Amino acid sequence: MNMKQTVAVIFGLGLLGNAVLFVPQMLAVWRKKSDEGISLITFGGFSVLQIIGIVHGLFQRDLSLTLGMAASLLTCGSVTFLTLLYRVRRKRAAGRIDG
Repeated sequence: MNMKQTVAVIFGLGLLGNAVLFVPQMLAVWRKKSDEGISLITFGGFSVLQIIGIVHGLFQRDLSLTLGMAASLLTCGSVTFLTLLYRVRRKRAAGRIDG
């Protein structure tokens, strides 16, 4: 394996590691069924950047980048989705109590 291939493999593993880093947050939000303490701006921003990374990877025909960013979008996007879901539920419930 030459240096370019070695760096590509390490890069791909790094992106996979990046995706795995979102899993504990995703599980915490899912288990608590609460958006408390989660920044929607942060996770929404990460998700947008990952979509841009996927598009860039597709244009560059870079499979490591594309798959790594897709894996990150899956896990980070799950945090974003769950945060939105629980935030909407919380606000609806608060509206029923306040209203």
